[in-house]
Amino acid sequence: MIRAVVFDVGECLVDETRIFGEWADWIGVPRHTFSAVFGSVIAAGLDHRQTFELLRPGFDLAAERARRTAAGQAEGFGEDDLYPDARPALTALRAAGLWVGIAGNQPVRAGGDLRALNLPIDLIGTSDDWGVSKPDIAFFHAVASRVPFDAKETLYVGDRLENDVLPAAAAGFRTALIRRGPWAYIHQGDPRVELETTMRIDTLTDLPERIKAFNAAAD
Repeated sequence: MIRAVVFDVGECLVDETRIFGEWADWIGVPRHTFSAVFGSVIAAGLDHRQTFELLRPGFDLAAERARRTAAGQAEGFGEDDLYPDARPALTALRAAGLWVGIAGNQPVRAGGDLRALNLPIDLIGTSDDWGVSKPDIAFFHAVASRVPFDAKETLYVGDRLENDVLPAAAAGFRTALIRRGPWAYIHQGDPRVELETTMRIDTLTDLPERIKAFNAAAD
């Protein structure tokens, strides 16, 4: 049975449209150009951060984050950046008696942003907190060490095949792929999605009933 649910952050709970749009503005390229290059990088199976290198050779992401912060334009997110279904889904899962966490590849600042939202959750963890990033399976071992249930009783929900579904499944987790954000749409036809996912969803609103049905079948 599924007793715990852990969520990725970007394009799962948080809509990154504004965030990447502001990066396009910062480096001085049209937003549609940034989006097009971003999509081509993902489709080629490359790290999405190579978008910056293609658009601005020699780009140093850490240094530019510091420059943005110094300029009063720090990267971050708030309530308005949550997908509309995020808070209701978290609330419904907790009400159903499930343990709920958030764990994703995010800088330390993002952990503070998440905590400031006062979401109905039991855990917030980021790659910078733990010193290990997805898709390294050690990230999922870090998740497993903090969840009070076995990995096989934990559903990891994300939007990416390579970063979320495959390494989570390899670590023994149940997995759910949510179809939103560029990665999910680009990779939705990959046969590994069917092989490695416990369930596919189009909205987080579906999760409580899907988990209830899964648990009823497993009972």
